[in-house]
Amino acid sequence: MDSKNLTFQDLGLSDAMLKALEKKGLGYPTTIQAEAIPPFMEWKDVIAKAPTGTGKTFAFGIPMIEHVDPELPEVQGLILAPTRELAIQIGDELRGLLTYYNGIRVAVLYGGAGIGGQIRQLEKKPQIVVATPGRLMDHYNRKTIRLDKIKTVVLDEADRMLDMGFFKDVTRIIEKVKNRKNLGLFSATISQEVMTVSWMYQRDEVEITVEAKQEDRPDIDQYCLTVTPLEKAETTLRLLRSQGYERVMIFCNTKHMCQRLSDEFQRAGLDCDCIHGDIRQGQREKTMQRYRDGRLPVLIATDVASRGIDVDDVDCVVNFDIPEENEYYVHRIGRTGRAKRKGVAWSIVGNFPEKAKLDEICKFCNFAIKPMVLGDDGTLTEEVVKPAPAPKRRFR
Repeated sequence: MDSKNLTFQDLGLSDAMLKALEKKGLGYPTTIQAEAIPPFMEWKDVIAKAPTGTGKTFAFGIPMIEHVDPELPEVQGLILAPTRELAIQIGDELRGLLTYYNGIRVAVLYGGAGIGGQIRQLEKKPQIVVATPGRLMDHYNRKTIRLDKIKTVVLDEADRMLDMGFFKDVTRIIEKVKNRKNLGLFSATISQEVMTVSWMYQRDEVEITVEAKQEDRPDIDQYCLTVTPLEKAETTLRLLRSQGYERVMIFCNTKHMCQRLSDEFQRAGLDCDCIHGDIRQGQREKTMQRYRDGRLPVLIATDVASRGIDVDDVDCVVNFDIPEENEYYVHRIGRTGRAKRKGVAWSIVGNFPEKAKLDEICKFCNFAIKPMVLGDDGTLTEEVVKPAPAPKRRFR
């Protein structure tokens, strides 16, 4: 069957699932969903390499929900995620798919939050658990969760999870799931550790690779503005106000810059907030929920704090600081241009090292970033880049 023209109906999903997808306005699976759902439905092991923003959560979430027996009170599906933000995000997306189901419950377990509330969630007998590895082991050791009836285990962002030092925890958890029927590994890159886990625990796995190109590559216009370091904040503010973006994500390289920019913008009357490592977890979750719900138009974040914020309709991403790593740039701008929408990414360049870094990113990622000029009245024009002067010949 040609996966290009597949509909969700062609994948043999239940009416409850089709109704939930229809309510979300989804009729056609993305490439990763079309390729991963059928083997998952047949209880096969899957290893998938797919870039961020291609719809991975539904690729494993849909079959996991379809396999759950709501009559049974035991945990039947387990999803491990590297960060609490991503775990919360996956939990929200799964609950969104459960609109027309009865009796299927999801619990989300992660560190940095009180264990009492999570124990109460587990007492309600969820059939699906989303967890960070450390906190799951904590619950297992306290005997607040049993793993012996789990049929499907999924590692989301497996490369990052194993890279963050969770290898021991993850392998220990997989080994405790004695009656596992299948294991799914989803990863942006297939690192050595991911290969090792696959080799140790998967059998006759179905391999899926989705390249970040064609229809899956986000459609993002990329621009840059070059200003003096002191003009960066004022220029960014003028850009946001003149272009009328409704949902914006601004990235800074440090917690300090993140907080400073947020305070400055709030003083200027902009409705914005920030998340970074020094802000309490509860406050971060509140801020992220407001942003997800569309009640907060501008979110300022560091790279680490922003992981796992999966919002489909970010109009514009602003690199207030040029990222230190090429991959961070790709990850940042990938927040916009999702779900077949067009996105815009701006980079605010304040000095020569930032300009050199952005040029390196262009080369590394094969991106075209257009230099622009922002007028005092908010009009944008393309910057005329003068060719470098020819070297003068010197005569001795």
